[in-house]
Amino acid sequence: QVRLVESGGGLVQAGGSLRLSCAASGSIFSIRLMAWYRQAPGKQREVVATITSGGTTNYPDSVKGRFTISRDNAKNTVSLQMNSLKHEDTGVYYCNADITTRDGLSVRYWGQGTQVTVSS
Repeated sequence: QVRLVESGGGLVQAGGSLRLSCAASGSIFSIRLMAWYRQAPGKQREVVATITSGGTTNYPDSVKGRFTISRDNAKNTVSLQMNSLKHEDTGVYYCNADITTRDGLSVRYWGQGTQVTVSS
């Protein structure tokens, strides 16, 4: 069994910063793509950052230059540094990972989500 557990959400003023972290644990053989998604009230879930096992990152234009994703392959963790936060960054942030388990299953796992609220 595999779990993804996020931490680091909270309330911050516009222009401020937050750092989210996500730790994967359980019967993990390897982790390929890791990502952060967010979902604002009344909107669809959207990707905000991805990172390959080799460290290649990708961001949508809405967060490029403000958000930075990083990972520690040895610890099976992924983080999201969010700077210059805007009110529109408010939402529930989810960690996501493409994991191959020790049983040989390849599954896309989600964390439980962490709330980020940016006050304007």
